[in-house]
Amino acid sequence: MSSRLIRATVTAVVAGVCAAGLLTGCAPEPHETPTPTPRFTSEAQAFQAAEETYRAYVDATNKVDLSDPATFEDVFHLTTGQQNADDKKALTAYHAAGVTESGESQIELIRATSAASDLSKVELAICLDVSDVKVVDSAGKSLVDPNRVDVQRLAVTLNDTATSGRSLLISEIKGRDGGPRC
Repeated sequence: MSSRLIRATVTAVVAGVCAAGLLTGCAPEPHETPTPTPRFTSEAQAFQAAEETYRAYVDATNKVDLSDPATFEDVFHLTTGQQNADDKKALTAYHAAGVTESGESQIELIRATSAASDLSKVELAICLDVSDVKVVDSAGKSLVDPNRVDVQRLAVTLNDTATSGRSLLISEIKGRDGGPRC
């Protein structure tokens, strides 16, 4: 069959379907773009979701076994963007180098600091006690900086992402100077 004949046949079929729809009163409805439903109805709700995500992240990092990369997945599922890339790079490098970690981080403070007007971005001030966390290389030498502050002052940014089953994912964790004291 020539391409000209195929086009003519397809055109005839489409025209027939459209005509049948008009004759039966089943004309297609105009295409409407659905209005996205905001995930949060208030700042308080967004901050609560952000806190839940960060607590889940600390729990996941406390459960990481650097000798078993399968334990990294829960950490990766709670992050996005550069934070996700940084966590993947660090955990993979520690695993490859035979680094071990013991002890757990403990959250001492979580305080909401800001939210975008559409609540798609939330920032938290965190005080995280890492005094119990030990990190050693394959020879048993500590990798912890001797000047490490036991309670870390952190700024955590979380973003709404439609690709996640969770409402907010961590996009950045960095040290902070201002905000609540630890």
